[in-house]
Amino acid sequence: MSQPLLVERKGPVAHVTLNRPESLNALNRELTDALTACFEGFYRDYDIRVVVLKGAGRAFCAGLDLKGYDAAPRDQRSVQHGFDTQTRIRDIYKAMRRCPQPIVALVHGAACGGGFSLALASDIRIAGESARMNAAYIRIGLTGCDMGSSYFLPRLVGQTMASELLLTGRFVEAREAKEIGLVNRVVPDAQMEEAAAPLIEAMLANTPMGLRLTKDAINFSIDAPSMDAAMAMEDRQQVLTAQTHDHREALSAFLEKRPPNYADK
Repeated sequence: MSQPLLVERKGPVAHVTLNRPESLNALNRELTDALTACFEGFYRDYDIRVVVLKGAGRAFCAGLDLKGYDAAPRDQRSVQHGFDTQTRIRDIYKAMRRCPQPIVALVHGAACGGGFSLALASDIRIAGESARMNAAYIRIGLTGCDMGSSYFLPRLVGQTMASELLLTGRFVEAREAKEIGLVNRVVPDAQMEEAAAPLIEAMLANTPMGLRLTKDAINFSIDAPSMDAAMAMEDRQQVLTAQTHDHREALSAFLEKRPPNYADK
């Protein structure tokens, strides 16, 4: 039986691949637990500086595996059982945002429900031309607000467009996703890795600590109660990074017009 999640380390970049192509990478219990463990594991991994998230086969992730996630009949599941299932899946997205490395999602084919939220919880999204995304929850008798969709989506596309997408559950094709600011790039499916490469290279050219603390500050500032609070976080981060060897090395490399040689992790 193949592993539901593949993790390949290529130097400072981890390539994380959802590996259930026969079910369009739908989230079953094994894949859910593997994703959470993977992103939680990156928290203290200072060798990995960028994470690339993608799906094997024809799709990114078609959402929850409604047939294969839980063998218990629906009319026999307790509230506690349902709550456990809900929070196990939810923990993926919390782990992704706590993960200090930037996450680049390569989205092709279906990205529905929980798969849509995998894209939303990433930091940079590159869509293949085949990408079709939606908050599918409302279309199966639930609310449209699930797996962080009510948190992530308004912050990416604004409340007006988020309301339309969450209330209708309609699909967003790749080109529209780019127009509304949901993804950074749209390219042919076969060119997603190529399109991600210069962004990854640019991030790796920055100091390891600076990269981590930038994601940390973005996470904080999205919910900061005021400009003063956001700027206090920025001040703290700048004072911290200014004390590092890598800051001094970055300045020297810039002035000497050479690539930096970072030592800090």
